[in-house]
Formats: sequence, C-alpha cells, structure tokens
Amino acid sequence: MTTMEAPAEPNAVPLRTGPVKGQAAPEAWFKQYGVAMTRNVSSATLTPFLPDPATATGAAAIVAPGGGFLMLSMENEGWRVAKALADRGVAAFVLKYRLKPTPADMNAFEQAVTAMFASVGKPQSRLSPDAAIAGLSDQIADGRAAVALVRSRAAEWGVDPQRIGMIGFSAGAMTTMATALAAPETRLAFVAPIYGSMEAVKVPADAPPLFGVLAADDPLFARKGFGLIDAWQQAGRPVEFHLYQAGGHGFGLGKHGTTSTGWFDSFLHWLDTNGLLKRR
Repeated sequence: MTTMEAPAEPNAVPLRTGPVKGQAAPEAWFKQYGVAMTRNVSSATLTPFLPDPATATGAAAIVAPGGGFLMLSMENEGWRVAKALADRGVAAFVLKYRLKPTPADMNAFEQAVTAMFASVGKPQSRLSPDAAIAGLSDQIADGRAAVALVRSRAAEWGVDPQRIGMIGFSAGAMTTMATALAAPETRLAFVAPIYGSMEAVKVPADAPPLFGVLAADDPLFARKGFGLIDAWQQAGRPVEFHLYQAGGHGFGLGKHGTTSTGWFDSFLHWLDTNGLLKRR
C-alpha cells in the first residue's frame, strides 16, 4: 500500500446521508496492487458514467466496489466496471459508500486489514446475512439514496426508472444484497453479487432477478456452499450463477489467464435475455 493524492471527482454527486459515527480520520487514498483505493469515507457520493445516447439502452446499474467495509477498490471494482457498462449502453453509477473508521496511520491500517481478511478467510467462518444487515445501516442508507437519486434524475440521465439494478463486488456484493433485502422500496430490477458471501437469506416473494459469480479458488467465500443461490431458486425467483474454476478473489472484470474473464459478457447477455437492455 502506498499513499496517493485524492483524485479529482468532478462528477461525484453527494448523497448527503450523513457522517460516520466515531470517524476521526479524514478520507484518504492509496494504491494497492497498482490500483486506486480509498478509506475512511464518511461522505457518500455517486459518480455517473453515462453511455453515448446513440447506444444507450435505458438500463442502469449502481456499482458498489468492495474492500471489507474498511476500504473501497474504486478503480478495479468501480470505475473500470462502470466504464465497461457504459461502453455497452448501460448507465453506470459508482457508489462510494461510507466505511468503518480505520487508523490514520498507514501501518496500523495495513495491520487492521490483514487481521480482518485472515478472519473472514477461515474455512469455518460463516457470515450471517441477518447479522451483517443489522450492522450495515450506513451502507443500506447509501444504497437507498443512490437508487432514489438515479430514479429522480432518470430523464436527465436517459434512464428507465423501472430498469435500475445494483452490482457489487465482495463487500459491495453484501451492500447490494443488504439494500435489496432491507430496502425493498428501491424496487431493484436486478441484483448481481460478484464474489460475495454465498450464505442463504430469506428471499422476499418479489425479490429481483439475481446474477451471481464466484471463483472456485476464492479464499474467502468458496467451499462454503451456495445457500444464496439455493434460496433464490427455492423461492421461485429468477437466478443465474457462474462458478469459475479459477480467479481467486477481487478479480474485477476477470483475472487474465482464467475463464473468469467471461463473466462480464455473460452478465450483459443475461440482462439482455431478461429484457433489461431493450431500448424503449
């Protein structure tokens, strides 16, 4: 991890969902594995990536990066994904949601991250969705506000208000699922948890279609069953799931040299097959 200057975010729209309790350190940016990350986010924002009007489909996706709720992988799981969606005609909106407070000192922060991922990665560790949702009030509020903002400016941004979905990576996948389950008034058109927890949840009768992705060698969430997928299927709700042989965790648009690079095209094909990319 190396510190970096905060990038310009001229198009970021403040969500005004409030500060973070106990957050004393300022928002800070750094690079990990050569990509931009941020931490200590206490003011949530939403950054639009809009498609060319000539290719816009009217569909929209809120993009939630991951990072264990201690940081956000803004470049790998946010901006790159949003740009790829916009290039395919989907209006994308990167959600910089609020995070748990972390030490201002970089060394202390690295130690906190190492400890957190070591715990989550243990084979016997299970992340209860109900317990997780109970502790994600800030993130759910940010997700709710993001959907409301896109819906309120749908005409301006060329979005069909009935075709707004959410895609999230790792902790962003949990934010996506928590928003869909705890804030049903968002009426998400789809949810796409990418390498997130596969623990079972109680599925609402009107739950949105779900598209899930996981690598079989994911050190955090693989080899713990597929309760989430089973629950969606048993509830009779539309679901598609892709388990890739390799890719690890945090592969974003796909890890070179593995079949995980195919998930994005499959996701777009799934959206299209479900009628979400048809221009109206």
